[in-house]
Amino acid sequence: MKSRKDEERRAAALTYKQGFYAPVVVARGKGVMAEAIIACAREAGVYVHESPELVNLLMQVDTDAFIPPELYRAVAEVLVWLYGIEQERQ
Repeated sequence: MKSRKDEERRAAALTYKQGFYAPVVVARGKGVMAEAIIACAREAGVYVHESPELVNLLMQVDTDAFIPPELYRAVAEVLVWLYGIEQERQ
């Protein structure tokens, strides 16, 4: 049986800029903080991708730190998918 804590929503936000060797975790949190991260993203027009498994891994990365090499492939797949969505909108 899941406790209330197990069901608490989690979120992580990434950024990637030219010149960076990997994306950076710019925000992460659970509960109220996760809801705030998601609300800010939506207000800014940023697509919110839901992947509990990936978020759980990103929650282990310090804020303002590059993602570890073990997550490159998973994050790259999300970015490629997101790029496709953005191309369809244009």
